[in-house]
Amino acid sequence: MGKKKSKADRISAGLLMYRVRDNRLEVFLAHPGGPYFRFKDEGHWTIPKGEIDKGEELLETAIREFLEEVGLEPHGPYIEIGSITQKGGKIVHAWAFEGDRDESTPHVCNTFKMEWPPQSGRMQEFPEIDRVGFFRIPDARVKLKETQWDFLDRLAEHLGIR
Repeated sequence: MGKKKSKADRISAGLLMYRVRDNRLEVFLAHPGGPYFRFKDEGHWTIPKGEIDKGEELLETAIREFLEEVGLEPHGPYIEIGSITQKGGKIVHAWAFEGDRDESTPHVCNTFKMEWPPQSGRMQEFPEIDRVGFFRIPDARVKLKETQWDFLDRLAEHLGIR
């Protein structure tokens, strides 16, 4: 039987970077790495996020995870855009901030190891995030996990822009 998850393991925090181009809101999303998501696209992207470390504040977690998963150091001011509950029950707290990224450079992120293929006895290393990009809101809705759509709506409402 697996290790029982504590309440803290069921809480994540993340950042939603945004920019405005041609009076249109664009948000920065991340695609999970690893073999299980290799051929999955629509509905599988996420905001860069991760689980809180013991004694860590939620916003601290969000900033740390963004840096680890995207390789960019985020800078405030940060806009609190609330929390959502994902299908598995995990609560995700999020903040937005205005920023940009040179899209011609590859992103750098941390990696994880797992046995692959399953039951092969071989450990392989995979990037935690394998793709990142900016998307206009209609395209972001197609890419993003449906449970995270509220973050898009809250940000757009706060900025008064779509």
